[in-house]
Amino acid sequence: MTSARAGTDKDHYLDAFARLRKEESGKRSWTVPLRERAIARFAEIGFPTLQEEEWRKTSVAPILGVRFQPQARYTPNGFTAPALERYTFEPWECTHLVFINGHYAPELSRLRPLPEGAIVEPMSLALERRRGEIEPHLARHADGGAHAFAALNIAFMQDGAYVRIAEGVSVEEALHLLFISTGSGEPVVSYPRNLIVAGKGSRVSVVESYVGPHHDLYFTDAVTEIVAGEDARVDHTRLQRESEKAFHVGVLQADLGRYARLGSWNISLGGALVRTDLNTLLGAEGAEVRLDGLYITGGSQHVDNHTLIDHAAPGCTSNELYKGVLDDRSRGVFDGRIIVRKDAQKSDAHQTNKNLLVSEDALVDTTPRLQILADDVKCTHGATIGQIDEDAMFYLRTRAISEEAARNLLIQAFVSEVLRGMSIDPIRAGLECLLFTRLRKGHGAGVEP
Repeated sequence: MTSARAGTDKDHYLDAFARLRKEESGKRSWTVPLRERAIARFAEIGFPTLQEEEWRKTSVAPILGVRFQPQARYTPNGFTAPALERYTFEPWECTHLVFINGHYAPELSRLRPLPEGAIVEPMSLALERRRGEIEPHLARHADGGAHAFAALNIAFMQDGAYVRIAEGVSVEEALHLLFISTGSGEPVVSYPRNLIVAGKGSRVSVVESYVGPHHDLYFTDAVTEIVAGEDARVDHTRLQRESEKAFHVGVLQADLGRYARLGSWNISLGGALVRTDLNTLLGAEGAEVRLDGLYITGGSQHVDNHTLIDHAAPGCTSNELYKGVLDDRSRGVFDGRIIVRKDAQKSDAHQTNKNLLVSEDALVDTTPRLQILADDVKCTHGATIGQIDEDAMFYLRTRAISEEAARNLLIQAFVSEVLRGMSIDPIRAGLECLLFTRLRKGHGAGVEP
């Protein structure tokens, strides 16, 4: 991507922001300075190019080649409650907040009773009436300072979910945030913004699902911030099942307090071009994070996972396991970085990335990285890339199992380690069924959204 081309594409978004500011000139929200700082930062840094180290394996040129426009106002776009069942893993009794093309869909959402001290509501509403709670956190963690798409998200943020769990409160049922994107004549872009704040000693599980009809062209630019207080426990699942033509860029920033724990499952199945940055700051003693990820690709998909775990305090623990199954001509990228700061003694950090190539044309780039500045630590990292084990295939074939069935069994066994650890039973069962159905149809490893 040339600098002249990048400048032209940047101008498209700068012009869109100028129009938005003019249209909303009478609405003096407290977020206006925040948005203006973000668009100014975007104007300064522009879109990433292949010359930048963090983006040298993923070109965003396909995204910039389409003039995406946000949908101005909410419309259900033909979606009904029964049509959502394929995305909500029915029967699954929990709160579902539904968004269509970036706008909250009240008639499609299901809000169940929550314990006192738990707040779950659309971000658009929370911005109006909960400024005092939100302002100390919104865009303070994922601030877009070095990430063009995070800066765009702040500038154009439409809606999303605000989740706040008070000190000592446990929410037993999971909270499901369902973001549906669909083409509506012209290519649509949405900017979901989510903020999850868990108070001292609280417990909550949140699932973010990003989905869309199979053949629709659209772009999702999503950012989530998680703030976990002392001894809080947050389980977070990020499930990406976008359209086969869609583009998806996501950023998640989690900041953990003293003895806080985060369980993260990042599952990527759809999308033509997908980039996810998942960053965790272990900023206080005894914090703990578990990062599990799974990416299953086919066709010409390109999926890039960048993770960063920052051990900034002593006595923290991190365990990371990402697995990829790549078929056809697809490409995967895994770039996992762990930093152990000078004062983060007694850190315990482990990172593993394993990849299974089920096609001779599939390709994966894996870069596990450790940066250790302390001297009293336990740290390991490693990566593997391989094909289906011929000895295992031979063993299964001698048991009168067909070649296709044997191949599918080995793929399922490979991914089960990640799925088995998921904390929400309906999600795990739904994904297992989805994978099983896809493999039985004989479409290879790529999974239909």
